[in-house]
Amino acid sequence: MAISTTTTLNDLYANIVQAALYTLSEQTVIRPLVRNYNMVGTPGLVAQVPIYGALTASGIAEDADLIGTPSTFSTDVATITAAEIGVGVELTDIAREGAAEDIAAAVGRQMGDALAKKVDTDLAALFSGFTNVVGSGAAELTVDSFFQAAAILRANQAPGPYVAVIHPYQAYQIKKQLTNAGATMSHNLSEVGNSALMDGFVGRLAGIDIFESTVVTGASSGAFEGAVMSGDAIGYMLKRDMRIEEERNASKRATEFVGTMAYGVKEIFDVYGVKLLGDAQIN
Repeated sequence: MAISTTTTLNDLYANIVQAALYTLSEQTVIRPLVRNYNMVGTPGLVAQVPIYGALTASGIAEDADLIGTPSTFSTDVATITAAEIGVGVELTDIAREGAAEDIAAAVGRQMGDALAKKVDTDLAALFSGFTNVVGSGAAELTVDSFFQAAAILRANQAPGPYVAVIHPYQAYQIKKQLTNAGATMSHNLSEVGNSALMDGFVGRLAGIDIFESTVVTGASSGAFEGAVMSGDAIGYMLKRDMRIEEERNASKRATEFVGTMAYGVKEIFDVYGVKLLGDAQIN
């Protein structure tokens, strides 16, 4: 007796959702590095983020009344407004039936990757707004650039830990400098240099965890605009997590899958971030 199996639409849908959720989680590089606010299920599209002013302590006499001369405690507010993003895929029956691989997982990965890149692209676009700048479009990034950026953040009392997000072309120059392009050297490489030479990961430099991302864009001058920042420099507000819906289009013998999210991004503390400018060329 012959036994036949059929992949139902429910099975296909579940596989797409699972692959998309996993890809979205794994492919977002910048989102976990910034301050996250969750407004899922909360009414409204705007999150108000309080910005607290600093207080100063001073020496006092034994019987001094601190409340008699209180310090002024003031706050400002940054608002983050959510908006929708989305991606749609039409999967025909003939494509699904003729695919040798798991077409549902492939569709899910592509949808998750598209949403992840959009989230990180919107976050990276905020790097250009940082007032403090290190480097220039006419020169390559150097190791010293990170020490300069770290000094600026510490001088501004930005809370750690510090992270950097740079384009792979910018990271190449740093790795090249740390390893002397693989040439024989009379001195020993640092642990960071050894790591860069062995596995291509820059790692931690000047107290800064360095990440690479292709969503780091170029300025009008042609330079890439990366950043070194505290996690409090930028805010990401999630209003609705990724949602995938499916709809059958019988006349086209196809199924439509639509993935959407709703979120907002905003620079919160300008002095907690430093823009890193570097030549966009590999030399």
